[in-house]
Amino acid sequence: MRTTKSPLRVMRWAHTLAAAVLPDHASRFSRHDYTLAQLFACLVLREVLGLSYRSTEAVLRDADWCQRLGMRSAPDHTTLCRAFGRLATRANVARMLDLIGTARAGRRRVGRTLAVDATLLETHRVSRHYERRCRGLAKGRGASADARRSRSARRTPKLALGIDTRTHLILSAKSRLGMGSDAPDFHDLLYDAWRRADVRTVLADAGYDSEANHRLARLDLNVESLIRAGVGRPTAKRASGRHRRRMQRQLAGSQKGRPFGQRAQVETVMSMIKRNLGDALRSRSGHRRKMELLLKAIAHNVMILRRSTRVATQPS
Repeated sequence: MRTTKSPLRVMRWAHTLAAAVLPDHASRFSRHDYTLAQLFACLVLREVLGLSYRSTEAVLRDADWCQRLGMRSAPDHTTLCRAFGRLATRANVARMLDLIGTARAGRRRVGRTLAVDATLLETHRVSRHYERRCRGLAKGRGASADARRSRSARRTPKLALGIDTRTHLILSAKSRLGMGSDAPDFHDLLYDAWRRADVRTVLADAGYDSEANHRLARLDLNVESLIRAGVGRPTAKRASGRHRRRMQRQLAGSQKGRPFGQRAQVETVMSMIKRNLGDALRSRSGHRRKMELLLKAIAHNVMILRRSTRVATQPS
């Protein structure tokens, strides 16, 4: 089990965030034992601690965190499982990201540079030794090994993020299954972040290289796009398109100390998510895996807000 210094503070931040965008109850015919915001706070705590539903129920029964949030008792594991399917939806996560982005941008605590990238997560916990052994046994088996890798690739969870390079807050997130091209995700990531904050520059690696993406950023949203030109197989030919040829010249060589060098901040956020929240998912169906990816994005933001508020309130 992963530990955190202040689980109650995490739950309070998650409860405050959810209460601002969710109704108190899903229906007027529901039992009204818990509000949706209270259940969402329990789900975020489960994600932060890396527990199962049953273990989360046990931890909440032993501690007084639920009572401090106004709950008469801790919810059982079946209630938490049903709440996950209802609360961790794409629409709810989008509304929470809207609230976080606009609130932080209004206080001028969010920068103007957006970094975009995607990462893959594991479908289950597996040791590196087991992976090496599987690769070694797969050699020489030909088409059967290739077929297994193809099926695994279609089920691989992928999380695409747009993050603020100043605060490491996630401003936009998109989850899907499969290892396809990253370029089609650029539109949604940039547009959602642009709505939530004053984005002036977007940084992306060669996976998002596309003349259409440059036109979207520069002509439609008036955002300077810095995307490495180099998608596909290496070639000595000049890139097609005016903006892509400009990127070949502008982003050649080391970018240390230059604006594009801040693109590494999105790699930092992905490392933070995998180290703090785990790099393996616990859900079994594809739909729930995509929901769990989005819940990880919200849990990351809650942990950032908790820490930044604690630092800001410390006496000088």
